[in-house]
Amino acid sequence: MRSRITIFSTLLFTVIFLSSLQAQERTQDKAPTKVLRAGAAASNITPPLGELIVGGWKPIPATHIHDELHARCLLLNDGETTIGFVICDNVGIPREVFDAARQLIDAETDLDVNKLLMASTHTHSATTARGNSKVTAVEELTAYQTFIARRIADGVRRALNEMQPARIAWGSASEPSELNNRRWFVTDPKMLSNPFGGVDQVRMNPPRSNKALLRPAGPIDPEVSFISVQSTEGQPIALLGNYSLHYVGGVNSGEVSADYFGYFAKMIAERLGADKQQPPFVGMLTNGTSGDVNNINFTGKSPRVAKYQKMQIVAEKVTNRVMEAHATLEWHDWVKLDSATTEIVLKVRKPTEAMKQHFIELAKRPKEEQHRREEIYAKRVKIIEDGPDEVTIPLQVLQIGSLAIHAMPFEVFTEIGLELKDRTPFEEAFTIELANGSYGYLPTPEQHKFGGYETWLGTNYVQLNASDLMIERLLYLSQKLLGEEEK
Repeated sequence: MRSRITIFSTLLFTVIFLSSLQAQERTQDKAPTKVLRAGAAASNITPPLGELIVGGWKPIPATHIHDELHARCLLLNDGETTIGFVICDNVGIPREVFDAARQLIDAETDLDVNKLLMASTHTHSATTARGNSKVTAVEELTAYQTFIARRIADGVRRALNEMQPARIAWGSASEPSELNNRRWFVTDPKMLSNPFGGVDQVRMNPPRSNKALLRPAGPIDPEVSFISVQSTEGQPIALLGNYSLHYVGGVNSGEVSADYFGYFAKMIAERLGADKQQPPFVGMLTNGTSGDVNNINFTGKSPRVAKYQKMQIVAEKVTNRVMEAHATLEWHDWVKLDSATTEIVLKVRKPTEAMKQHFIELAKRPKEEQHRREEIYAKRVKIIEDGPDEVTIPLQVLQIGSLAIHAMPFEVFTEIGLELKDRTPFEEAFTIELANGSYGYLPTPEQHKFGGYETWLGTNYVQLNASDLMIERLLYLSQKLLGEEEK
């Protein structure tokens, strides 16, 4: 009898145990899975005619709009954290304008505005949103600066309205044919004079095919990095690219244009078949580390092209490389998203006594005996001398799964971006320059020794080892995101 009871008890226990397991499995099946969400929008930031275009040495008023300018927005959410990008067609936007946009977004949404990356593309054919100084804070925004801040906030809110379940992928390709380091060692001392009465070792944009040309002073980075986002049904939402090439130019005087960045946005939409869809697809191209790189072939001859044709050629090449890589992407239904930010205080470079004396003597010399840029730099140096002794710089790293995106508020030399790619603890990385501010050029300490336009006081503003300090801080932020920072 006991044996039968024991057998019955065992069978009953087994049935209860199996039923419990099945219930757990059903519960797990019904448990919510992690969902990636994304939304995108573009706000028109085209200025009124008459606003100043600052791409050349002397500002000129805008007289015609060739193509509209935009602030292109992409938001991503992993269920816990929302990060975002706002990429603006402008030569450089000061931190105070981006901060004004953040204040509006903070007041009008629940977003953490510190997790938004805002950047300029550095088109030279857009009207300025800069102030009078790269290192003196803007105290009162102009009408156009206020307009940009408002339109950025509107774009972010509209992208938030478009949030939907999505999937994401990222990749890269190579397009070296349009990249040339524009700083050259040359043998002719006449090419190397600077506005401070000295002689440099390198020359920016030397005469093409000149017998004095020796070799470029730095590298290029041919990588085209990109992030692609689509709905769970496969409809494109946005694509953000990154290419380390300065603006291309080739516009009519007084005309406003987004340069090759704007053409890329249009072309990538067409190639993805997303140019007429609803909600609208948003293509965007960010400027990588291109402070010393342009598309001029200094050792050969380039065929003459019509206005706006060269920027279209560049945009088409970049689009082609992205589309080739796009066909091989591995899509993710969910990835971890995060952002880390910090600030670094840098010393502002000040004119030496020799510089100040040089510009005092300048006024006594006939115009024909002056360096062609001396008058311009005399004014810049005076502004710097009367300005602050230090400046607080924002730095940021965004995480998308195994990808890191660095944000630096300078026109960054290419070798800085290459070092960050080489040393990052993430599997992949790229850098967006002129992000969250605009503080001039950022050479390396070694490039400072060579001199040249990008290193001149009034073109560069911060201490000579600033790039080294920022690289280390960005790598620390990356380690922090991965939980690898030193305790």
